Amino acid sequence: MKTTFGLSNLSRELHNTVVVIGVFDGLHRGHRYLINKAAAAAKKLHASAVCITFDPHPKGEPYLISLKHRLRLIEAMGIDYCVVITFNTRFAAMPAESFVKDILVKRFHPQAVFVGSQFRFGYRAQGDAALLASLGEDYGFKGVGIKELHISGQKASSRHIRDLIRTGKLSQAKKLLGRDVSVLGTVIRGKQRGRILGYPTANINPHHEVLPQEGVYAVKVMYKCKVYKGVCNIGYRPTFGSSDENKTVEVHMCAFSKEIYGEDIEINFIRKIRDEKKFSSSEALRLQIKKDQQKALQYLSS
Repeated sequence: MKTTFGLSNLSRELHNTVVVIGVFDGLHRGHRYLINKAAAAAKKLHASAVCITFDPHPKGEPYLISLKHRLRLIEAMGIDYCVVITFNTRFAAMPAESFVKDILVKRFHPQAVFVGSQFRFGYRAQGDAALLASLGEDYGFKGVGIKELHISGQKASSRHIRDLIRTGKLSQAKKLLGRDVSVLGTVIRGKQRGRILGYPTANINPHHEVLPQEGVYAVKVMYKCKVYKGVCNIGYRPTFGSSDENKTVEVHMCAFSKEIYGEDIEINFIRKIRDEKKFSSSEALRLQIKKDQQKALQYLSS
């Protein structure tokens, strides 16, 4: 997938495309359903599949996952081109028809444009799926609005999933995401305490992605297309009396010994093992970590 950040960096016009538009925060099942519809139409029409997304969030909401994580998931869906539009005051002031005429038509020459039925565009969100379909008739493309997806009576929405993750309801979040709850983060240097205890950990900068509750989790870690079983701790390391203001994310990857500072790993949360707690000594913590790893391997093997 070729990704372009900002319309001004789009080096050439694209022709014969099928475009799908949305924020796609979290890439939940509703988003995947919409993107799959557009990708299937592109294949049928022998056209290029183009995804247009936005950053920062048009509604100013915190993201469920980072932009890097979002793009990684979009790429896995077979999209040919992705354009990240900078959502600033200038773009927000663009009239709805100008967005269609000056951006969609002039830059992408689409045969079809897919959006969710609740999608809004243009100044003060004056454009909707119905207006897109109407303008499509004028400008020579088919505007398609796809109804929201409901799973077991629940609407697949990023905001709802964000709340589920924060309150520890990982199985419900997984059902709406259509994948494990995961965090894509960059490995940073920590205080080496895990190494001293005999369980070296990779400390993660999660780039403001939504994290599950504090606790210890059985996880699967994706690093360079290979999956490793592991144990992840989210919290404040109370045993060491840490004065850190921010919670930490650290993961022990079984049968892994490489130094990967500065590299990205994806942590998939499979099941919570226990809450974070303060232990009486480092030795007591070490023995508990051993039990946590055994429990994690049990969960991950079932």
